[in-house]
Amino acid sequence: MNFVLRNIGQLATCPPDNQQSDAGLISNAAVVIEGDRVAWSGPESQLSSAHRSLRAFDCDGRLMVPGLVDCHTHLCFAGWRAEEFTARNMGKGYMALQAEGGGIGSTVDATRSASKTVLFDRALEVLDEMLQLGVTTVECKSGYGLDRENEIKQLEVYAQLRESHPVRLLPTYLGAHVVPREFENKREAYVQLICETVLPEIAERQLAEFCDVFLESNAFRCDEARHILTRAKALGLGLKIHADQLSNGRGAALAAELGACSADHLEYADAEGIAALASASVVAVSLPLASLYLHERFLPAREFMDAGVRVAVATDFNPGSAPSFHLPLAMTLAAIHQSMSPAEVLMGATTVAAQALGLQDRVGSLVEGYAADLALIGAINLDHWIYHLRPNACCAVMRGGQWVVGGNQESRVVC
Repeated sequence: MNFVLRNIGQLATCPPDNQQSDAGLISNAAVVIEGDRVAWSGPESQLSSAHRSLRAFDCDGRLMVPGLVDCHTHLCFAGWRAEEFTARNMGKGYMALQAEGGGIGSTVDATRSASKTVLFDRALEVLDEMLQLGVTTVECKSGYGLDRENEIKQLEVYAQLRESHPVRLLPTYLGAHVVPREFENKREAYVQLICETVLPEIAERQLAEFCDVFLESNAFRCDEARHILTRAKALGLGLKIHADQLSNGRGAALAAELGACSADHLEYADAEGIAALASASVVAVSLPLASLYLHERFLPAREFMDAGVRVAVATDFNPGSAPSFHLPLAMTLAAIHQSMSPAEVLMGATTVAAQALGLQDRVGSLVEGYAADLALIGAINLDHWIYHLRPNACCAVMRGGQWVVGGNQESRVVC
């Protein structure tokens, strides 16, 4: 169906080639949709006569943005870790909790015990709520199985969800999250299992788009990460790295060396690492919810952007260090704690996040030829939306030219 969205108070087109500070804002705008794509966007006064004759939806002067892209989540898991939240607030550190048997290991136990049906139903519920927030594309990691059977189980859940839910999913294999307890004294054997058994099966069955490694003193060393990621790259997978989150482990430099799509966290990256990311055009993914929950430093986004690194904003949704999938909250935190303007934040959660997923040529922008994924926001403009945090300011969502939240078959978009 072809139609036009009119009376948009402010439109954020978020062109992929713009500076991150320029979200392509247009006042009193319109967007023409043909099938599942954007055919035209711009000032409503410039609509052609042919476009004016199309069926129109009145957007009631609201803000319109591209469908949000959450480019770092751990969507599929069982169990919660509220007791760790309390312990951290009482002064216990992340690594101390992991050493005591909590942390990632406790989620691995719960996820291994859960059936595929339980995991599917739980992830489906979360995706429904993410869609209500205006999120239309989600990267989703495994990493809570840490053996062949249960890592494959998580990725098969994602395969089912891709067939049954309007949110676009991009699965990532994170078998190198931490070394599982049964391999505690056999690290080399676990790396070999990943490289020679699990990765080839995942690549052959096309269960993941990316491979990720948690490079940290309590997880995987730089040499181990290089070995795993080099193998993944040879098998055709894109690369990501949990880098420099709790200490400077040279993760940023490794991401640049290997040509990763993104390096994520980066709270403790140094100037050399930042320069390497800039030279290699690797996206830095900031995860302010994790910094908030862990009482850790926030990624210094201004330093990265000044050096020429594009900075995405994502949730890191997981049961331990970021138990929230509220991407608009993460965006407001990025503005406050990372010295990012509302335009830089929105670009970071749309076209820059799409770049972190290799989708920047088709997702995350509202310009001609891009996917008709968009969110209508109950705010007078972008600045007001990021500043005035509400439980949910999103009132309608379109995915691929179809209303999936709000909207209707009448001339006015009902929110």
